[in-house]
Amino acid sequence: MNINIYYGGRGLIDDPTLFVINKMQEILEELRVKVTRYNLYECKSTISTLPQTLKEADGIILASTVEWHGVGGYMQQFLDSCWLFGDKEKIAKLYMCPIVMSTTYGERYGKLDLENAWEILGGLPCSGLCGYIENTVMLEMNEQYIRIIEKKAENLYRTINQKVACFPASSQAVKQRIAVPTPNDLTPQETEQLSQYVSDDSYVQRQKQDIQELTSLFRDIMLNEEGGDSEEESLASLRRHFKPQAGFHATYSIAIEEKKKKLIITVDGQKLECYYGNIEQADVEMQLPRAAFEEIISGRMTFQRAFMSGSMKTKGDFRILRTLDQLFLFEAQNEK
Repeated sequence: MNINIYYGGRGLIDDPTLFVINKMQEILEELRVKVTRYNLYECKSTISTLPQTLKEADGIILASTVEWHGVGGYMQQFLDSCWLFGDKEKIAKLYMCPIVMSTTYGERYGKLDLENAWEILGGLPCSGLCGYIENTVMLEMNEQYIRIIEKKAENLYRTINQKVACFPASSQAVKQRIAVPTPNDLTPQETEQLSQYVSDDSYVQRQKQDIQELTSLFRDIMLNEEGGDSEEESLASLRRHFKPQAGFHATYSIAIEEKKKKLIITVDGQKLECYYGNIEQADVEMQLPRAAFEEIISGRMTFQRAFMSGSMKTKGDFRILRTLDQLFLFEAQNEK
């Protein structure tokens, strides 16, 4: 007979649950039961793989401690993994004994919570053990308490050995109608592999990075598809509203939000060159939101007003910056 113990406490020296499961393990091993213990606090990164360990077990003990409220996060994670990755056919044949000792209030609710969770998973709950222990020494020195623990271990052995039948629970009927997990069409082997991937932090991080890269790539494609025409329109608008200034020479670099490449404007007297690209050095470098740039080329705002309102950040010669509104008279478009 194989019995697994899953301990969901924090492993504190004065945890009364540790004394209880140690005593139960001692009695079970005297009955020639192979007992395997899993301390969940030591298996933080592999909790999702622990449902695989249920396959070789004839029964299990879920042991936890109520320190302030409920049975704690490690046990909840383990039960979540059983729901997501556990073999439900195997769980349906497994007897579970809940052990919940409390140093505060709520041991009975914790025990009931474990029983309900195991029934919803489809398993077979056994009579468990719960109690309030203020001082572990008091538990260790009380012969009557120790006898209760020994009897509970013996009863668990008989229940599993004799395969004692259990009445059906209403939670099973509820699960069949409501709490039905989303079908994933995976074989038990694929589900097992999935749980291993979930527990592998490096694999999860790689997957997150791949998703971010794909998201960024998709966004850039969408922006290029949507922004291609608008870029050509903005360049055409700049060329159309260009008013040359005799003897004026300057280069502008405009970084527009959501665009990878900068808008480069080079003025050489009567000549204008504008394109989207990169340049090593410009007389004036500007940065502004896409909406602000669209308002400028539509004539609803000037470069100077965008700078004064804080919408545009600028670095370089401010005298050359002010000339921009003289080089491009977008307002003339609205005056016609």
